Amino acid sequence: MSIVVTGATGHLGRLVIDALLERGTPAASVAAVVRDKAKAADLAERGVELRVADYDRPETLVGAFEAGDRVLLISGNAVGQRVPQHTAVITAAKAAGVAQLAYTGLLGGPDADFVLADEHKATERAILDSGLPYTFLRNGWYTENYTENLAPVLAHGAVVANAGEGRVASAARADYGAAAAVVLTEDGHLGKAYELSGDTAWSLAEYAAEVARQTGRDIAYDDVPAETHHGILTGAGVPEPFASILVDVDAAIARGRLAGTSGDLSRLIGRPTTPLAETVAAALRSL
Repeated sequence: MSIVVTGATGHLGRLVIDALLERGTPAASVAAVVRDKAKAADLAERGVELRVADYDRPETLVGAFEAGDRVLLISGNAVGQRVPQHTAVITAAKAAGVAQLAYTGLLGGPDADFVLADEHKATERAILDSGLPYTFLRNGWYTENYTENLAPVLAHGAVVANAGEGRVASAARADYGAAAAVVLTEDGHLGKAYELSGDTAWSLAEYAAEVARQTGRDIAYDDVPAETHHGILTGAGVPEPFASILVDVDAAIARGRLAGTSGDLSRLIGRPTTPLAETVAAALRSL
């Protein structure tokens, strides 16, 4: 039996593997599903088994899982293609007889009412229909969704969005990785859905103020109409479909859809979630 992490060379996948090893899981008991072995050479050097497979090539997934494996399906990043991709993984996991399929969905689960949630809801339904033992990790927003885009904020002196006064209960990506490691290594998580989010919800005005505080610059929150925001994004080179999704997410934030603070994340990882200020500081150091 192995603990298998799909999408293992992505940001979250690597953090999950880090967390598994930090929890004392033997590297030989961890398998990383990757498309390109070369990109996972560092994982192999740490003793992690590599299994080559591609969400878009179902035939490659046949050997990706073994009976009794505990599997983490990290959602793909190809919006619009994720349902068939995830279904291929679910089918392969079912055929192999895995002991657990954990899935990284989206905060709110079936109640999430914005476009980005649609594929996650469809994936959860497919997992339920499969009859596999499951754990749903409904991840809220990563703080890095904002801090990884600090360069234009600093260049223009503004955080631009159409989120109004909505609040975001974000956490650091590593917090979500640690939670995944917990449910993959401990018993008692089958058949459960966790609403994962940060301990504290903050507004984009507060985010702008935190960036200003740490940089000593004037940083404003520029709340603009959805149409204006869409034009700014596409003008900056963001593809139209993705720009529409980002604008829709901001509208969801304005409705309070990413503000929930259930406490599930901090309870799972056994510590408070990473504060906004800490992630902002880390991002500024990396610039």
